[in-house]
Amino acid sequence: MPDQDTLTTRPFIRQGKPAEDRWTLVRDDQAALPEGPVIVPLARWQASEASAELAPWLSSDTELTPELADELGNAPLIAIDFPKFTDGRGYSLARLLRERYGYEGEIRAVGDVLVDQVFFLTRCGFDALSLREDQWLEDALYALNAFSRAYQPAVDEPEPLFRHRLREASKELASAMA
Repeated sequence: MPDQDTLTTRPFIRQGKPAEDRWTLVRDDQAALPEGPVIVPLARWQASEASAELAPWLSSDTELTPELADELGNAPLIAIDFPKFTDGRGYSLARLLRERYGYEGEIRAVGDVLVDQVFFLTRCGFDALSLREDQWLEDALYALNAFSRAYQPAVDEPEPLFRHRLREASKELASAMA
């Protein structure tokens, strides 16, 4: 794994659209930081002074305590690492940040992020996706809209589909009886 990943070489999506990524991910705690906005390991971010040009990345095994979540509330963005695409712990971190701790800033997926994951990542609260270098941006954008509705509740749609359908059916019944 290189000491520094330049995310600008990766296909990047923010809020469902292709975007330019101005942040650089530095994985090494000891590496010199480049100019501009930088994403650094959590411990390095915690040891630094608060800055709009410095953001934390969380490893997939980060224990998200209430104290840590409160501290992360001041971050300009939070990057969550997917060390391999089969590691799903990052989904839980994003969902906890959004639903339990109310984080409203950017949550970014980094690491081994594949097109197959983008729809589910956004459902869990990710709003920025730095895809693996070999992934196609066009395919990822298509995958974001591959499903028109989801059955399960999630960050993006807290109401399950059955409740939505029941409410709509009740409205139609009330209209027909009026």
